[in-house]
Amino acid sequence: LALGARAGGGGGCQLPAEWRPLSEGCRAELASIIVYARVLALHPDPYGAYNYLPWQRGPPGGPQQGAGDLFYSAEIELLCDQAWGSMLEVPAGSRLNLTGLGYFSCHSHTVMQGYAYFFFLRMDENYILLPHGVNFQEAIFPDTQENRRMFASLFQFSNCSQAQHVLSFSSDWEIQEDNRLMCSSVQKALFEEEDRVKKLQQKVATLEKRNKQLRDRVKKVKRSLRQARKNSRHMELVNRKLSEKLSSAGGQIPYINSLKQENSHATYLKV
Repeated sequence: LALGARAGGGGGCQLPAEWRPLSEGCRAELASIIVYARVLALHPDPYGAYNYLPWQRGPPGGPQQGAGDLFYSAEIELLCDQAWGSMLEVPAGSRLNLTGLGYFSCHSHTVMQGYAYFFFLRMDENYILLPHGVNFQEAIFPDTQENRRMFASLFQFSNCSQAQHVLSFSSDWEIQEDNRLMCSSVQKALFEEEDRVKKLQQKVATLEKRNKQLRDRVKKVKRSLRQARKNSRHMELVNRKLSEKLSSAGGQIPYINSLKQENSHATYLKV
């Protein structure tokens, strides 16, 4: 598994947040070129645009700065015509040069001389062939029984130099081809469903946040209401005590008035 873009200088590897694994069949639909080929020879590659490591600070084309034999290219011979839908128009038996091989910081594209592989390839603007790690996943598959079965529906077996080894897996070709053609639409539907679920989750999170804010506001209002009721009861108690004092004081006023009248009458007689 190739782990996507390098995260700065000496940082680790990080996949996009929305990354999801794709099956080999789905990625085969997206690969530019698919070939079944044998590696004839390996050649060391200089440090360049496709071969560098994060700690190599120099410009492409400069010294390798300790890269050693990590990077190499391969001369390959096609054992079949390219897979149906591929952009490469060369017949079986053709020999091609493939670069961008070796041990990188986030992935490895490695092959061994004398062995056959299924290759996902792409061609850059300078017509250089490179491994095509569709969806940041494996681009080179060893020539095993399982992989032959997996890629059996992609090749025109009559033009394969090793057809006898591959033909035994072609009996269910129509089923495989139907599955292959359906893969993109199914995968697209799955991604759309995941996007829909993700958006719903975001909406739920937003609503939960707003709900929490409303609950906090309700708590504040209830707290203010309780305080207002408490203040109201306190004021009622104060008013009641004040009324009682006023009532008590009001009962003593006639007695005081009568005393004043008596005092004033006595004084008048004395005079």
